[in-house]
Amino acid sequence: MKVGNWVYLVTTIAALTAGHFPIAPCSAGGNGDFQFWSTAGASANLSKNWGATFDEEFRFGDNAGHLYYHHSDLGFVYRGLANWVSLGFGYRQVFEEDSSGEWRYENQPYLNATLSGNFFGLDVSDRSRLEYRDREVQEDTWRYRNKVTVKVPVELTPLKLQPYFAEEVFLNLEGEAFSRNRFYSGFSLNFAKNVKGEIYYLLQSTKSGDNWEDINVLGIALKVAF
Repeated sequence: MKVGNWVYLVTTIAALTAGHFPIAPCSAGGNGDFQFWSTAGASANLSKNWGATFDEEFRFGDNAGHLYYHHSDLGFVYRGLANWVSLGFGYRQVFEEDSSGEWRYENQPYLNATLSGNFFGLDVSDRSRLEYRDREVQEDTWRYRNKVTVKVPVELTPLKLQPYFAEEVFLNLEGEAFSRNRFYSGFSLNFAKNVKGEIYYLLQSTKSGDNWEDINVLGIALKVAF
């Protein structure tokens, strides 16, 4: 299948899913909810050291039956310092349904710094992100995110399935600091030379008052390189 067809397939499935799932007046399911997240993205080299990325993500909660979140993300990456470090900046626009059923926007300009290397035969990367959260109905705030990803150096089946694990922490720079934790376990795979995908399980724990609420996510991602 051609690259354009892969992108069309994923975006069409997301659009049809959003249009046919029932709409309920809630932002997402509660503690223990099962969700489905779908991401389609593209990347391109702008020059020897600069690259650009774009992705869109849809999230379905309430046992994967209700669209409650969508974002579009445009980023730029600089790799000219060293082969083990990359710097970047970008902008993400988020639309998320609140508890009253109203869709609210959030603008998120951000800065990234990613370190990568090989440790004990494992491919390891550590991405730090500082983002400014310009929110429609809540106070604006700064947030720091750190995501460590470990890829196992094996490739399974003709699709070159490669297992990986990741953990990401969210720290608010105002108020209560530690607010969210994500643990990922999944596989990356190759559909074609320039088309890669991911299938993963995600456990997300979010602080809610004095308690922590968990959701379980099945996620898929499709990424095209130009």
